Amino acid sequence: MATKPRLGRGLGNLLKDDNSAQAAQAGGEPPRLEQLSVPIDSIVKNPFQPRKLFDAAALDDLAASIREHGVLQPLLVRRLEKGGYELIAGERRLKASGMAGLKEVPVRVRDADDKNSLEVSLIENLQREGLNPIEEADGYRMLSDRFGLTQEEIAARVGKGRATVANAVRLLDLQEEIREMIRRGRLSAGHAKVLLGVVIDEERLQLARRAAAEDIPVRTLAAIVERLRRAPRKPRAIRPDVPAAHLNDLIERLHRHFGTAIRMSPCRTLSNGRKMKGTLEIDYYSNDELNRVLGIIGLPEGG
Repeated sequence: MATKPRLGRGLGNLLKDDNSAQAAQAGGEPPRLEQLSVPIDSIVKNPFQPRKLFDAAALDDLAASIREHGVLQPLLVRRLEKGGYELIAGERRLKASGMAGLKEVPVRVRDADDKNSLEVSLIENLQREGLNPIEEADGYRMLSDRFGLTQEEIAARVGKGRATVANAVRLLDLQEEIREMIRRGRLSAGHAKVLLGVVIDEERLQLARRAAAEDIPVRTLAAIVERLRRAPRKPRAIRPDVPAAHLNDLIERLHRHFGTAIRMSPCRTLSNGRKMKGTLEIDYYSNDELNRVLGIIGLPEGG
């Protein structure tokens, strides 16, 4: 019986495969990554870095370790045409090195395009468990929206099951306030999975606030949601003001117009005539991309 291949490629395999491909084209041996010591201020941040939050205490500990032992693992960078380097992997080490007072850091230099830079950064953070669930979902969404990878392709690249990737991306359907609670660690991915089962946005948000404030365990929250689901309630007709087919067509048109991910929910009318607000979200991944979107809208560039 054939052994099922393990999904995913670690950082070493990803680097090895790409270098081997370059060597095969040149008809030679796979090239070694160039290792240098470069000034910290010559390295710019990776715009595709999925990780946004860094634990201050952990950074202090890492800075203390670097002061005593130095940077044990080189950062991974790529050269910029305008000079200097762009970070691919190792932002914590870069931040902590600056805090430790270092002027230079060891780096490995490699050729990488935007997609590969994001993949390596995402895989490194996943392997180190350095991402919160929303950052992980944002990374998957970026691989899909910017580089056209399917969920199956993303799963194979990062060593996860397709269902795991799909469930992670679903977290981005939660309201921004709930997503921020997850980013800050006030709610877990388990809480988020339970909350996704709550259909009415207002109820979901109230439950999320309560779970965060009262530190409610996931099982308890699931029981509360189940009781709410079973409890008799007065009929509450919710009618979307825009038909689903028209909404999906509009989202697709906006996606093509702005060239980035669009999320949209329609206004809804309750049986008592009260209106519930709709939402429109436009994703961007860098200041340059924000300015591009603003230009399409017709607003002046931001500072």
